[in-house]
Amino acid sequence: MTEVGLFIPCYVDQCYPQVGLATVRLLEKLGCKVDFPEAQTCCGQPMANAGVGDAARPLAERFVDIFERYPYVVCPSGSCTSMVRHHYADLLPENARLPAVAAKTYELCEFIVDVLKISRVAGAYPHRVGLHQSCHALRELRLGSGTERRIPGFNKVRGLLGGLDGITLVDLDRPDECCGFGGVFSVEEEAVSCAMGKDRLADHLRAGAEVVTGVDVSCLMHLDGLARREKRPLVIQHVAEILAGAAP
Repeated sequence: MTEVGLFIPCYVDQCYPQVGLATVRLLEKLGCKVDFPEAQTCCGQPMANAGVGDAARPLAERFVDIFERYPYVVCPSGSCTSMVRHHYADLLPENARLPAVAAKTYELCEFIVDVLKISRVAGAYPHRVGLHQSCHALRELRLGSGTERRIPGFNKVRGLLGGLDGITLVDLDRPDECCGFGGVFSVEEEAVSCAMGKDRLADHLRAGAEVVTGVDVSCLMHLDGLARREKRPLVIQHVAEILAGAAP
C-alpha cells in the first residue's frame, strides 16, 4: 500500500472541501494509505506572487517540516504543487531538506499516472466534458504537451478522463489558453481577467460541453463565478470529483 501525505490548498480547504474529500476517496480506491497532517498551512503562493517573499518563506519552511516524513506528497492543485516543486528553491536556497521534499510532491493526476502507473480509472461518466488546462499544471508541471511545443502530443489528465465509460471529451478551439484568474492578477486586472474567462467559457460552449473540469480549483472557481453570473448552462467540477464519483 502506497502511503501519501495529503496537501490541501487554501481554496479547497475553505471553499471547496468536497474536492479534498473526493481526492481522499479516489486515492484510497486506488490502493493508497492517505494521511492528512492537520498542522499544514498555505503553501505561500499568494504572498510569493504578490512579491512578498519574506511572508512566504516561513510557510515554505513549515511545509518542509511537515511533509518530509512522507514517501509521497499529493495535492489536488497544479499551481500549489508547482509552487513547491519550482519556486520554493528561491525562498529556501540553503535548505538541504527541500530538494527531496520538492521531488516527491505531485499533483493528483500526475501521481496517479507517473507513480501509481495507472492509466485508466474504472467507472462511467456519461457526459460531454471540456478540460480546462491551467497554466501551472500545463507549462510548469507538464501534465500535457501544450500546443506551442513541437513534440508528440500527450495529456495525463485527459488520458485518465478518457478512460471513463460513456464520457465524451470535447475538442476546444484553444485547448491550452489561460482562463485569466492568475491569483493577484484577477484582482489588479479585473476587466482583463473576466474577459479571458468569458472567452474560455465561450470555447467550451461552442464545443458542446456540459461539464468543465480541471486540476486547479482556483481556475475553476473563476470560471464558475463567471458562468453563474452569465447564467451559462455549465457544470464546473474538479477532476477529482469526476474520477472519484465515477469509480465503482
